[in-house]
Order: sequence, then structure tokens, then C-alpha cells
Amino acid sequence: MASIIDIKLPRSIASALRLPKRNAKTQQRRVLKKLLKKARFTEFGQQYRFDEILLSKNIEKSFQKLVPVYDYNKIYEHWWVKTLEGKPDITWPGKIKYYALSSGTSEASSKYIPVTEDLLKSNTINYIKQLISVFGYKQANKKSLTKDFLIIGGATNLQKGEAGWFAGDLSGILAKKRPFWFQTFYKPGGRIAAIADWNQKLNEIVDNAHKWDIGYIVGVPAWCQMCMEMVIERYKLANIHEIWPNFGVFVHGGVAFEPYKKSFDKLLGKPIIYVENYLSSEGFIGYKMKEDRGIQLVTDNNIFFEFVPFDNCNFDAEGTMVDHPEAKLIDEVEVGKEYALLMSTNAGSWRYLIGDTIKFLDKEKAELIITGRTKHFLSLVGEHLSVENMNRAIQDTNDHFNISIQEYTVIGFPYEGYFAHRWYVATSDPVNNEELIAFIDNKLREINDDYATERTSALKEVFIEVLPPETFMKFMELKGKLGSQHKFPRVMKGRMLLDWENFLKTGRI
Repeated sequence: MASIIDIKLPRSIASALRLPKRNAKTQQRRVLKKLLKKARFTEFGQQYRFDEILLSKNIEKSFQKLVPVYDYNKIYEHWWVKTLEGKPDITWPGKIKYYALSSGTSEASSKYIPVTEDLLKSNTINYIKQLISVFGYKQANKKSLTKDFLIIGGATNLQKGEAGWFAGDLSGILAKKRPFWFQTFYKPGGRIAAIADWNQKLNEIVDNAHKWDIGYIVGVPAWCQMCMEMVIERYKLANIHEIWPNFGVFVHGGVAFEPYKKSFDKLLGKPIIYVENYLSSEGFIGYKMKEDRGIQLVTDNNIFFEFVPFDNCNFDAEGTMVDHPEAKLIDEVEVGKEYALLMSTNAGSWRYLIGDTIKFLDKEKAELIITGRTKHFLSLVGEHLSVENMNRAIQDTNDHFNISIQEYTVIGFPYEGYFAHRWYVATSDPVNNEELIAFIDNKLREINDDYATERTSALKEVFIEVLPPETFMKFMELKGKLGSQHKFPRVMKGRMLLDWENFLKTGRI
């Protein structure tokens, strides 16, 4: 099958139209050539000899040989800080007009990620592809795609820098730069979207909810769930479909959806489809094409991908990448093996570690799942506990006990000469703590052999504390991380852990 904007065509028609088959390797080579040609006269392109790379027989290998890998701190200190001073043509042609403020689950202050006009155009193309892909979902209510789109994102009222640039949540930048043809469908509208205070924004959305015919909701699960709960409470409804009968599609990303699904289902009057986007501040990476498949990388638009095996050879015990890691191309990866993702984009990110770890489900189709973060995993004694493992355990726990654990985090610490884990989970449902942690512990033993082995030796105990969901939200508010771009860390370490423990004791940070 060949495709036009991911619409599958029969082979006979594709052949008659002379459409090429989807080949990720070929597409990626074209993307890299396009990026190198566009950026070859930048300061970065001149230093790392982009012209020479373009003339080489194997541009991918030459690119890997001549251009070093970067994490945020390294590329910011050497290159991006110059763009904040207003200097043009540093890592991408022209001046940078927008920056996405991103801290993710890190404890550091906000990162300034360049957002170029080229990146925004590429993102728009990917959004259209993703929208069309909804027709591939068997249960999709096609009528919902003709109704209002509610996007619960960051404020479009951006902060202005001295050099004339603007900075804010990526979702706010995207909303501010939304295409003119989208205005008719877009909710909550420009005035509400510009509100920076999240509580005020949600209240305004609730006040206007009865005026809209929402068919499609986009946002981070925790905030969208809170919004729907507030709407149901305000209008005394049994479920969200009593006010938005055409609501049929929820598009989410940023965090694994499994811990939230049971809570979401309780808010519905009829089934909807859940579509997962893989969107970062650095670019639109991929999206799910069907319910029962993985996320498909967008290999033909604006991002050149590399994959660093997530192992002891390429990363230290803290998840920091070595200076010269082994990096695989799209055709060199192995199904089932864990990789850290490197990206080169049309916003001037080059061989950039975004911090996510992934596993391929299907190499030919470039389908994958997100397994966690390079910095967010637990391996005190070799248990190698990933966020993917934790999410699966929480999902099974919710199903087994018929409860909804909306948030959670895990810490590791020394215990009686050995080590232990402590889980903090958020739920409003009545639970038995001992039964809960026993189930989670046994489930992790089933899905992770290393964990099972260490639970008989150095990992002596596993504890749990059940907290109200409001506790997690209050902590994020005190940390200044309230909003759509901020996710609660699944593993607590360092300064964030000290603040969390102090917050639980005193209510302050």
C-alpha cells in the first residue's frame, strides 16, 4: 500500500499514479538532506561542514561522524543562548521569534526551546495528517470531526524578551499561530486561551461549556479530566455527553494515558476513541494510526531521527548520555530493544537528546511505544524499573480493584542495609494499602525479570502511601509547574524529591 497524507490506497491505484511505497530509510535521507541544505550557511552548519556532508557518499554516516550529540544544556550554552540575544543564523536561518518554555518533569528552571516558522508549518501538516488518520479508527464518530474542537493548552498571552522574541507554552504558541481556517471550530477562543492563570481559564471554559458543541478535545489527560469533571458538576450532569452529545475524539499526549483511562470512562455516556500524539517542544514526532497499534513516526516531514541504545555503554547510572554514543539509523534498529531518541529538526535542534526512551513494535512501519525517560527510571540495585513497567502495573491495578489511580510517583532509598521503593499514589477511591502494594509488587515481578530477581535479594521492601489527588496538584502549584506543559514525575530524585518530602511533612516547599 502507498499513501497520500497517510490515506492508504490500493496497490493498483498507487502504481498507476506512480506513488512510491513508504520507505522510512529513504524518507529520512531526504529529510536530512533538506535540513542540511537549509542550514548550511548558519554558524552551526559552517562549523560542522554541512556542505562537505552533503557531498559525501553516505550523508547519514558523515553527519554522525562530523556533528556531535547534544543535550539541552550543551546546545543551549554553545548555540541557543546566542539566539536569545537576537543573533540570526545560529543553528537555523533567520532570527528565532518564538521559544517554547519547557521543563517537563525535570527539576530545572524552564528551558527555552526554539520554535521557528518552518517548525510551525511542519506541525500543522502533521496535525492535518493525524486528523485524517481518525477515519482509520473503526469506532470513530465521523460526525464529531465537523463539530467544535476544544484545545485545553497553555496561555497565548506570551512573555516578550528584550531581543523581540516571545516565549510560552508550546500549546499556547500553536494556539496563537493557528491557521485562519481553524478559527470557526476552535474553542475556547482567543480571549480565554490568553488567560495565564489555569484555575481562571478552567472556570471560564466551564462557564461557556453550554454554548459549544464539542466533538473533539485535545490536551493533557489530567487537565482535560479536571475540566470535564467541573463541567459535569456545574451543570448537574450524569456524564459529559449530556452537554456535548457529539464528543467522540480525545487526542492526548505528553504522558501515558493508561492511569487515566478508567477515570475518563466514568465521565462518558457513550464510547469515544482515544488518539495518542507524540508531540514535544522540539517537534511533532508521531501519532497512533489505529487503536491496536503503536505510535507511527512521521519520517517524511521535518525530523531526522537517530536511536541510541539505552544501555550501560551509552548512559551512566544517572541516565546521562556519554559524549560519543553509538547511534542507530531507522533501518538499523531492533524490535523490542530500548533506545533513547535523538532528533535533528527545522528549528535548529541537531542530534538533540529529547530525553525519551522508546521501543519499536514494527520496524517496517516505524511503529513504537514510549517507555519512559532517560533520567526517570529506578535501578538502585539492577532492577531496571522503567516508566513503562510502572504504567502497566498501575493500569492492571486499576482494573483489578476497579479504582482510579490518577497520579503516582516512586522513590528509591537505602533500607536496613539494603534498598527499598516507596510508591505514592493518588486516588479518591477506598483502598486497602497492603493489598494494593502487594498487587503492584507482584505485577512488576511478572513483567520485569530483573525486578523479580532483586526482590529476592537487595531490594528488600516496597512501601506505599495513598494520597488525595489534590495533594499532587497542590505540590505542582507550589513548584510553579501548574499547567499543560508540566507533568508529575513518575520517579522522584534529587532536589524534586527533597521538596516533595518536605511538602508532605509541612505543606510547604
